[in-house]
Amino acid sequence: MSSPLYWQTSGSGPDVVLLHGWGMNGAIWQQTVEQLSQYCCVHVVDLPGYGHSRDTHADDLAAMAELLMAQAPQTAVWIGWSMGGLIASHLALYYPQRVSQLITVASSPKFSAENMVGGRPWRGIQSKVLAEFTQQLKKDFNNTIEQFMALQVMGSPSAREDVQALKQAVLSRPTPNSDALHYGLNLLAQCDLRQDLIAIEQPFLRIYGRLDGLVPVKVAADLDRHLPHSSSVIMTHSSHAPFITEPQLFVKEVIEFIEHNRHARTV
Repeated sequence: MSSPLYWQTSGSGPDVVLLHGWGMNGAIWQQTVEQLSQYCCVHVVDLPGYGHSRDTHADDLAAMAELLMAQAPQTAVWIGWSMGGLIASHLALYYPQRVSQLITVASSPKFSAENMVGGRPWRGIQSKVLAEFTQQLKKDFNNTIEQFMALQVMGSPSAREDVQALKQAVLSRPTPNSDALHYGLNLLAQCDLRQDLIAIEQPFLRIYGRLDGLVPVKVAADLDRHLPHSSSVIMTHSSHAPFITEPQLFVKEVIEFIEHNRHARTV
């Protein structure tokens, strides 16, 4: 039987759960937790196969969701960064009573690019790039993760500092297991929640980095049209890790969204 996931909890107030992205772990949220826990009860988890949860296995979204729900707060605002956004979106769809609000950060319902014949192309990561990462992962784990971290901050005016922050977080906990990394890349390559997201009824905020090379900022406008019930924020100076590049602004946007929707429910 799988061991339980590793969780950390800080602060008091409305429950908020933070989900990290591919190749990372919960330590990447440290700066966010320090600020957000002044207003909320913040729960950070290492996803199955990552960090202190590296010996816990889940090979599909349903299994991952079951593990998360077993230990998560009864009801919470779920915030998912990058691949974590796919997971948080899945939870909002399949466990709606447990997800009061949904916030995705530098995420997309479909990470891989799609060239439509006679229609609007879907912007994302080229399938060739994802395939190359999969191949490189088998040969050189450390170099592959490092390349991916560099991609995440590329274009940011604070890229050097941002990549150091990511590295420090990743290295502070056990390295992810290879099965989880391969599953994560498959998820990024194959998952498509574009149609599913139309069914989300919870308050839904999407946060993007204007300089993001993995989730192009034009995805925001595409989803504004596709998901008119949701709202979006574009952080001007950020690439793929806006909560690291513009931490104060990121937390401000999150708190304003949470408080606005809590107030709206009580009026």
